[in-house]
Amino acid sequence: MTKKEIVKTISEEIGLTQLKTKEIVQKTFDAIVETLVEDRRIELRNFGVFEVKKRAARKARNPRTGEKVYVPEKFVVTFKPGKEMEERVRELERRAAEAARRQSQEESSPSPAGPLSETFDRSSSYDAGQPDTG
Repeated sequence: MTKKEIVKTISEEIGLTQLKTKEIVQKTFDAIVETLVEDRRIELRNFGVFEVKKRAARKARNPRTGEKVYVPEKFVVTFKPGKEMEERVRELERRAAEAARRQSQEESSPSPAGPLSETFDRSSSYDAGQPDTG
């Protein structure tokens, strides 16, 4: 989902213009970024925690050439989802697993009339015992 789609959805739900909603959404994002820069942490209840952490310098390898490369330390933003988000994602996982289980059961059990039942119409005028007179 893009920011534009978020704006459109919120705009339709609360009855504001997309222009005004876009301004509110952008101000929210700006406030999150500004808080991360100043405080290095922002906790949004029932959503999650964004935090700025320092990633240590390390030695890496260029996958194309195999050459060893030094990667300097840097700051990165991490996100830890809140309990409510975790629970909803787990529910999504459960539903996906259940759907996959049902699909594999359907694929492994043959249809009662056999594999040709859908392609062969028994009511057709073709009679295998009679010569073609047509």
